[in-house]
Amino acid sequence: MFCAVYTRKSVEDGLEQEFNSLDAQREAAENYIASQRDNGWTLLPKRYDDGGYSGGNTNRPALKELLADCASGLVDVVVVYKIDRLSRSIRDFAELSAKIDKWNVSFCSVTQDINTATSAGRMVLNILVTFAQYEREIIGERIRDKMRAMRRRGLWCGGNIPFGYRVEDHHLVPCPSEIPIVERIFNKFATAGRKVWQIVGDLNADGIKTRRGFPWTKRNLLTILSNCAYIGKVGCKGEMFAGNHAPMISQEIWEAAQKLLPTEVKVRKPQERMPPPLDGLVICGHCGTPMHEYSIHKNGLNYYYYRCIGGNIENCPIWEIPAKKLEKLIWTFLGTGLHEPNVSVMYEAITGQKADEFLKWFDAISISALSRNKRGHLFHELIDNVRISPSQIEIEIKADCFAACPPMKEYPFDCSIS
Repeated sequence: MFCAVYTRKSVEDGLEQEFNSLDAQREAAENYIASQRDNGWTLLPKRYDDGGYSGGNTNRPALKELLADCASGLVDVVVVYKIDRLSRSIRDFAELSAKIDKWNVSFCSVTQDINTATSAGRMVLNILVTFAQYEREIIGERIRDKMRAMRRRGLWCGGNIPFGYRVEDHHLVPCPSEIPIVERIFNKFATAGRKVWQIVGDLNADGIKTRRGFPWTKRNLLTILSNCAYIGKVGCKGEMFAGNHAPMISQEIWEAAQKLLPTEVKVRKPQERMPPPLDGLVICGHCGTPMHEYSIHKNGLNYYYYRCIGGNIENCPIWEIPAKKLEKLIWTFLGTGLHEPNVSVMYEAITGQKADEFLKWFDAISISALSRNKRGHLFHELIDNVRISPSQIEIEIKADCFAACPPMKEYPFDCSIS
């Protein structure tokens, strides 16, 4: 049986050493595999090391590579030093265990006598994973308590360093070159009656940059004006504690700024999330299951994808497609399909009219800045389903789509035939 050794360390500290924690874990696993040589165990030379990755989730490159090799039949036994090296989350471990069982791969812990081939072994495994998650949560609580205690003592314990200060030994120290800018911002806003957007314009017009060298924005100023660090305090979950650093602004000016801040912050009404344009229409051509939209928030932006929800996503050639790209493709293919002769015949049979005006109307909205919501409305009126395959996209148009299609007058385009 081919054995793969998986190692993990939560932080990167110490990984630069000649013999680090990952090496120690692997050495112990190699010795254990050698002791099982009579049972036909053979060590795979490939390393699966995740240095600097938390056990709270499965988003780890070496783990993903290990699972891919297990699915391909290259691994028979996964060996770890301790269970918590694989996962500290009950939910994640349950999913990993289900996958490993499906691929007929065994699991072994060097320091814990566990055999997943027996019901008793699986019970012990689940208990140990529960304690691993408990330990992880306790560590998180201890860190939060320590940070709160540091803030109560007026110490700086991480986060974005306020403009005008630098950090030295957990203390905020004023930066002489930035102090006049902070004073200018507060004085202009709290005493001179300048609006935030006017102060932003003044700073950028004078060529003053942020600490990172970028032009000032309204968000930059609102962050500064609401920060209690400038009156010598340290904030923690809505509370303020006396800090060990020198203030830059008087208490009176800061309080005057706080009274004016609500007029600068617009309260946005919560908007209802519109359903995805292709929701309930797209089907994975590989496994025949629906594809639903999901989003990823990255660098302040939302990226949308349609993802296959089938159980065998590891071998699915479709899996996920960028939403905008797929919607654009289907919109283009839909326009091409509606110009087919048989569609015109169907339109005339249903409506009793020629399809020329309808097609001209559709061509007009195809080149317009039609909203995503209205485009989705048309998708659902015209399309029965869309089957996505690696080499093609099949669109099935509804038989009664033209009878149910919204009136052309809902869209402001001149569709008269010249």
